[in-house]
Amino acid sequence: MSVVTITKDNFEKEVLLSDRPVLLDFWAPWCGPCRMVSPIVDEIADEAADKKVGKINVDDEPELARQFGVMSIPTLVVMKDGKIANKAVGARPKAAILAMFD
Repeated sequence: MSVVTITKDNFEKEVLLSDRPVLLDFWAPWCGPCRMVSPIVDEIADEAADKKVGKINVDDEPELARQFGVMSIPTLVVMKDGKIANKAVGARPKAAILAMFD
């Protein structure tokens, strides 16, 4: 699967109604640590058919960032059945990001 760009317009369909766990990557193009995490998130999206991966640009979607209480980026959130299952702030290695699904 490829990464889905999440917006307030597709959030319900792509995240809340997803039949798979969803990893959300809150990021911005000017954020150095976000650029470090981005290829890892892309890799997870390519490898994990049982998971959905979405990216939310906080500059373009401030309402979603506010809704999730994002104060620092990158912020990674795992959603299961429309609810927050896990949340982490800051750059993480791939193993730590995958462990968020457990």
